[in-house]
Amino acid sequence: MRKKIAFLFPGQGSQTVGMGLDLYQEYDFVREIFDMVDEVTKKHISRLCFKGPMEELTLTVNLQPAVTAMNLACLAALQKEGVNPDVTAGHSLGEYSALKAAGVTNAVDTVRLVLKRGELMHREACRHRGAMHAILGLDIDAVRGIVEKAKDNGTIAVANHNTASQIVITGSPEAVKHASALATARGGRAIPLKVSGAWHSELIKGAEEDFKAFLAHIPFNVPTTPILFNVTADYESQPHEIKEIMARQLLNPVRWYESMCKMQEERVEVFVEVGPKKVLTGMLRKIIPESYEHEIYNVDGMKGLENFLKAVK
Repeated sequence: MRKKIAFLFPGQGSQTVGMGLDLYQEYDFVREIFDMVDEVTKKHISRLCFKGPMEELTLTVNLQPAVTAMNLACLAALQKEGVNPDVTAGHSLGEYSALKAAGVTNAVDTVRLVLKRGELMHREACRHRGAMHAILGLDIDAVRGIVEKAKDNGTIAVANHNTASQIVITGSPEAVKHASALATARGGRAIPLKVSGAWHSELIKGAEEDFKAFLAHIPFNVPTTPILFNVTADYESQPHEIKEIMARQLLNPVRWYESMCKMQEERVEVFVEVGPKKVLTGMLRKIIPESYEHEIYNVDGMKGLENFLKAVK
């Protein structure tokens, strides 16, 4: 029996200058994807992906369509080779690429969504200063307790539950700094993240209604492939419910750890990170026990694609 395959799509923090160039040079259909992204965004996203500079690539309004372009290029290369997932998921921004992989949205609308999302998030980040720190070495209950204690210092929340002991907190700089000090006192480690806003927190609540209104005009289909959502760590098949979940995703925690545990419960054995770098791979290596039979691959360019195809075909 064929092993169950999951396609996992990375989000912000996975960008790298040069991403997608080898695929662009190899495949006409990848050139079409990057050209389409440039056309939809009215920006030189392909140039930023291939040549940088990193500072410009990392701006939220550029980054969201750039990483999505790369994810969609890698996905298209896999699909061209006849490889399709049994289940899919994406980390925060990456969830939009998962929608495309699951047949919920088409490529153009996927880019339109992430462009709008990036613009609204940038707008709110300019209005409300925010910070995000990764807390290492403490479990989710400990971090939730610390977040509760830090609320007197300002807006704060859990942003990402990435692994059992890697949790990202988000909110006003004062509250996040206080929570990090509490975490350090408890034996954890706090690492400030290079972000321009407090993603997945109430500080970007101003974006939610505008994004909902934009979502209303984008056609969503019933998924052809099961997709695990960040907000619920569960499946959903009704297009109107999926839209609701995607609007809520802006302010709610990314339940990645629970989603990956669910995939193991359902005996997914082949995990493919589809997109730049190896951020999700690093998380998977911390989440999946050695006793669980599994394989992890990265399709982040021609070499990664060839290695994966050799292994599975």
